[in-house]
Amino acid sequence: MKILILCDMFPPAFAPRMGYLCKYFAAGSKPVVVTEQIDDTNFSFLTGYADVTYINYYRASGKIARRLEWIAVLLLDFFFGYKDRKMIKVASRLLEKGGFDAVLGASYRTFPLPAAQAVAKRFDLPFVADTRDIIEQYVSACYIAHPFHTFPFLDRLIVKAFRWKLLKGRNRALRRADCITTVSPWHVEMMKRYNPRVELIYNGYDPELFYPERIVTPAFRMTFTGRLVSLETRDPRPLFEAIARLAGEGHISPATFRVQWYTDDASREMLRPLVEEYAIGGYMDFFGYVPGDAIPGILNRSSVLLQLANKAGGSGPKGIMSTKLFESFAVEKPLLCVRSDESYLEETIRLAHAGASARTASEAYDFIRSCYREWQEKGYTTIEVDREVTGSFSRRRQAGQFMRIFDKLIEEKKAHHG
Repeated sequence: MKILILCDMFPPAFAPRMGYLCKYFAAGSKPVVVTEQIDDTNFSFLTGYADVTYINYYRASGKIARRLEWIAVLLLDFFFGYKDRKMIKVASRLLEKGGFDAVLGASYRTFPLPAAQAVAKRFDLPFVADTRDIIEQYVSACYIAHPFHTFPFLDRLIVKAFRWKLLKGRNRALRRADCITTVSPWHVEMMKRYNPRVELIYNGYDPELFYPERIVTPAFRMTFTGRLVSLETRDPRPLFEAIARLAGEGHISPATFRVQWYTDDASREMLRPLVEEYAIGGYMDFFGYVPGDAIPGILNRSSVLLQLANKAGGSGPKGIMSTKLFESFAVEKPLLCVRSDESYLEETIRLAHAGASARTASEAYDFIRSCYREWQEKGYTTIEVDREVTGSFSRRRQAGQFMRIFDKLIEEKKAHHG
């Protein structure tokens, strides 16, 4: 089986889903990938599992020149589909060599699903569309990586037009897909609005990297890895309220209780005013991002793993079940989700027996205090997860799910052609 994957990001950039698919692709097969060139090395350990062509859309140097180039590419893409057109040319040259069985397009917004759909149609190949962090799941315009910074009323008009354009292009491609794969039950229901052929393939963990270890630590550590996106998406206030109460009642001290944040500068700036408001700065440690293969050690040296969320539905975030959730399951450390989404995230944690999904600061307080007592007794914490449930989130198994979808579509295509 030979698959062409067109995706918005790919290792070494932050894109573990497609990187892990290539790692665990069928023995003897090596996917071919076309993707955007992005300067990032967080997932360099996932390189080498595919033949990759990187397209560099940005070549300018200097702050002003880069900003102007970004605006130019944005406008060209908005009005003329520039990025997809360029990817179509590159992908077509590869497909003209022959031997491909299917096309997979992977995106968190729109690009490059139109390109994947176009080349699949041109070369009469099955087309699978993989969607992950879709526009509709976000609060406000958090899906836009770079704010426009014009005038407030003009920003709103630009975002509205941008959203309309992205959804129009994405939904056209989704309607023409032979199958859509996506990452949560909520996403499945959303995608079925455009195409009845939708398969759920969660994000997950690499079983070769993530497994439980019992490590005695000199302090109780609560750990968060990732970014907040926004306080409306991930609200740490119930957590901070619980920590402030534990400190005020004398149950914890900074010498033996630490909250460690491995996150970006923007998230750190969101957290600092809240840390000051709750007067818990003495308990906080801030670090930058670390390479993806360093995460297992950090998680295993932790006492409680944090998932920050917020109530789903209405104006809140929807369907967010990040890779970090499943990596936490794999190391079998107590997991605290706060604030609970009161939806699929809470249900999945409950089914996995992986910890608590706290709806209130009081529930977070009780869970943290229980785990802290365990650490005081043993020097480490563990939790007995349901391994039948957590095992289903293995990246190796998920690659098998993709393979079965490809097999089915390829057979259908052969039967159609007689």
